[in-house]
Amino acid sequence: MQTAFPRLDIGPLSEYREDDVMINRFEDYLKEHQNLIFPHRHNFYHLVLFTKGGGFHTIDFNHFNVHPFQIYFMIPGQVHSWDFEGEMAGYVVNFSEAFFRSFLLKQDYLDSFSFFDGDSSNNVVAIAAEIQPNIVGLFEELLLQAGKAKFREDIIRVSLLHIFLLLEQSNAQDKKRSAHIQQHPLIRNFQKLIEKNFTTIRQPGEYAEMLHVTPNHLNALCKEHLSLQAGALIRNRIVLEAKRLLINLDFTVSEIAYKLNFNDNSYFTRFFKKETGMTPEVFRAKSANQSGKS
Repeated sequence: MQTAFPRLDIGPLSEYREDDVMINRFEDYLKEHQNLIFPHRHNFYHLVLFTKGGGFHTIDFNHFNVHPFQIYFMIPGQVHSWDFEGEMAGYVVNFSEAFFRSFLLKQDYLDSFSFFDGDSSNNVVAIAAEIQPNIVGLFEELLLQAGKAKFREDIIRVSLLHIFLLLEQSNAQDKKRSAHIQQHPLIRNFQKLIEKNFTTIRQPGEYAEMLHVTPNHLNALCKEHLSLQAGALIRNRIVLEAKRLLINLDFTVSEIAYKLNFNDNSYFTRFFKKETGMTPEVFRAKSANQSGKS
């Protein structure tokens, strides 16, 4: 059993370390990186299109069955693992956080796509039959451009954006996805602030002040659009990070409490048990058992 999960840099997963992007057929990628079955996290964006195979994969502790013409997306920092069955085929792309930064005037443009919102329940997309040939063709174009030089990276960027736009447009036909895309801008800004500040700012009122609204208004919007209170969004993000850290056996529970800015270990334990129904130690033991069975 693996004793700790690593945070992988894009360099070791790219043929050329200076590149900000890696593109490969998934079956070849699996042969080169067989040790990646254990839980790990990336410092880059990671996406995989499955065209053949089965099994399951896990993103931030949510489990998904693998099906052909399913694509999954991960943003930097998310934890995932996989357990595949049979012969796998598809495509994999890794790209750095900086890859689109100099290309797009709106630097947070990727955040507008639902599958890059950091919520693992939105990370997996079943590709509609009518666009499957287009998506596969674009991935083949990515592979073709990976071996070229002139304008290589810009063509890769354009092809990736084409994939993202086709998928988002197709998903918008689903009412649930459409509602997500049209989410209130203040809620989206609140979620971004939580992502940046959850270890130091815990009170909804402080976020409301940063957003120039009253706490009651922020709470009402959260309940209307997400069916959650504002405080629950903050607590959920803290719990997610705690879980990510707990599966790394290199950190003690006390060290994790310190990293998450809790005054002491007992306070962290009470908080975690109240939110999850189990102590950090029990969660860690369960996660270790599940990894050992994979």
